[in-house]
Amino acid sequence: MNKFWGTGVAMVTPFNNDGSIDYHGLEKLINYLIQGGVEYLVSLGTTGESATIDKSEKKAIWEFTAQVVDKRVPLVAGIGGNSTREITDTLRHFNTNGFAAILSVSPYYNKPTQNGIYAHYKSIAEVSPLPIILYNVPSRTGSNITAETTLRLAHDFKTIIGIKEASDNFNQFNEIMRDKPTDFLFISGDDPVALPLIAMGAAGIISVIGNAIPQIFSTMTRACLSGDFTEARPLHYRIIEFTRLIFSEGSPAGIKAALKQVGICEDYLRLPLVNVNPETYHRIYKELAALI
Repeated sequence: MNKFWGTGVAMVTPFNNDGSIDYHGLEKLINYLIQGGVEYLVSLGTTGESATIDKSEKKAIWEFTAQVVDKRVPLVAGIGGNSTREITDTLRHFNTNGFAAILSVSPYYNKPTQNGIYAHYKSIAEVSPLPIILYNVPSRTGSNITAETTLRLAHDFKTIIGIKEASDNFNQFNEIMRDKPTDFLFISGDDPVALPLIAMGAAGIISVIGNAIPQIFSTMTRACLSGDFTEARPLHYRIIEFTRLIFSEGSPAGIKAALKQVGICEDYLRLPLVNVNPETYHRIYKELAALI
């Protein structure tokens, strides 16, 4: 379980101008993050625009990512969606070489009941060749995994090892952390609240802004986990405005703008996502320049 303590980064997927995968940019990003001190990487989570990447592209990205990472840090594959059958089929044929876990977002658009969410993850747990981290992000999926359902899954399936929580509901956070199995990982899914959640007992965060500022963010997270909030708080306050700007026009448009500024990759996105407006881009540039 200690593989997933600290800062994980939900990597963007770099594209070329024609919409194809920019593998050179992806390699630069992977090395930049590892050199920046992050503890693990997530490939093709929702930040990676997985909803607009087809099966053959995903397979190629996962194989390339595992090759470049070369076991230097643990690697997590984002395999989730709103078709349980499609996810379980993907997992049955998934090449686990180089990967340590699966991150699976709760079904979006369908708005299943809690029993439906439980049955969905039960099906995944029964076929997954790797440990599973749940992902709860109601602002994107349209439904919430309640604390009761999370705890039920945590206690019923040893292969479900944690949750990336981004519900913005501190009452829910409290219930999960109070009643979860000792070895079940509570991972923040929201950059602005990483510090308070680690203070409450979270194992760390799967970050978006860590794509651009891995050294600052991973240093803050490690300080929090060691209980050194005297070091962590100034870093937390220092990145508040940058974080706000990155998400002001949606994700991953903001973080790709920042990655363009640090020379990792261009800020191309796949429709229906579009670039941030010029004013926001300029403000991100100024804030990022002050940080690095």
